[in-house]
Amino acid sequence: MKFLKNISLKKFSNFRIGGKAKYFFKAKNISEIKKALILAKQLKAKIFVLGGGTNILFNDKGFNGLVLIPEIKFIKKINKNTVRVGAGVKVKDFLNFLVKNELSGFEWTGGLPGTIGGAIRGNAGAFGGEVKDNLVQVKSIEINTLKEKIRNNKECLFDYRSSVFKDKNVNEIILWGDFKFKKGKKEKILKSINEKINYRKERHPIEYPNIGSIFKNVPVENFKKEFIEYFKSKNIIKIDPKPVIPVAFLIAECGLKGKKYGDACISLKHTNFIINLGKAKAKDVKKLINLIQKTIKKRFQINIEKEIIEI
Repeated sequence: MKFLKNISLKKFSNFRIGGKAKYFFKAKNISEIKKALILAKQLKAKIFVLGGGTNILFNDKGFNGLVLIPEIKFIKKINKNTVRVGAGVKVKDFLNFLVKNELSGFEWTGGLPGTIGGAIRGNAGAFGGEVKDNLVQVKSIEINTLKEKIRNNKECLFDYRSSVFKDKNVNEIILWGDFKFKKGKKEKILKSINEKINYRKERHPIEYPNIGSIFKNVPVENFKKEFIEYFKSKNIIKIDPKPVIPVAFLIAECGLKGKKYGDACISLKHTNFIINLGKAKAKDVKKLINLIQKTIKKRFQINIEKEIIEI
């Protein structure tokens, strides 16, 4: 086994931003993942596990270690309503499988980029739905010991855009997940999926390189009473799935819509998106992120949390 060397990360990020990875490897199965981990250990290389690259901001200097992509791409039915899907399967491909098999419950992911592994790790959610609503169990592998582990839904410790796999003390790679659905009618499932896709096309700046929502929406309970009353008067409290204030609203309220550093720009279409107008650098994006955080802190007396991953 050999790793590729000095591979540009730009083409592996939706942002089209990033330097080079010292080592790079795509693993086609669990055996190759284990071999890659062993070799990385021998090389004393840091490891970053990459999925679809749809929420990653790579550093301009690149990554001085191994970028490992687990391309576990199988999909199979366990029983009539339960499906096992590899972490490397794209969400859209999984949806196509569900439509074909008339399984309902994942329609909210229509238009969602990225892989199933990434969706599990971040407990992806939209339109009131979340990964945890359908997930039965997850299999992962511990990076240091190579031990494989299966967790049920409860053991995954799902929370708002989070799971046990985001814990710094849990150094694991997601291999596959089992999901349970309900039988549905193909036409109805497709209609619901297309509604979500069209919504994203209309409201998200997908015509530009981006990595989705930069910040997590903020639970209403985190704000002071005076601000909660203001939000109620504006009728912008969103259920996602608990009551939250969209960060896009906060950014717009702070007058930051369209703000630019270099070719990095706060989207006019959706202010919780930063877009790459062509030649944006990670340093430009980070300047905008810092500006947004500081301005919102001053205006609303609240700290907002990033949803993206910075490497």
